[in-house]
Amino acid sequence: MRRIRGAVSHRAGLTAEACVAAYCMRLGQELLAERWRGGGGEIDLIARDGDEVVFIEVKKSRSFAQAAARISQRQIARLEAAASEFMDFLPEGQNSRVRFDVALVDGAGRIEILKNALGP
Repeated sequence: MRRIRGAVSHRAGLTAEACVAAYCMRLGQELLAERWRGGGGEIDLIARDGDEVVFIEVKKSRSFAQAAARISQRQIARLEAAASEFMDFLPEGQNSRVRFDVALVDGAGRIEILKNALGP
């Protein structure tokens, strides 16, 4: 039973990521990568929004509040490490303009984007 719940959760997460990717493209963002993995960890989505590179963490749960509560400090540290690694491949390197957004997806499939959610 646990294995089935895990598989269902995994598929729900992939579906949420695909929905957020499509949503970002409708907003005019260029999708650069999906599930990019570096030595520091994985980034769900990476997009370009104007002159900024946007690292997007997608969280899905029954409500936006529950989804937001699933973000841990350890996960933020891994996301920042992976983003730093990805930035080495950008023309401006570590001087690139970036932001960290969190995309929350609720049980009804609604999306709420928290821009610069992990920034200063």
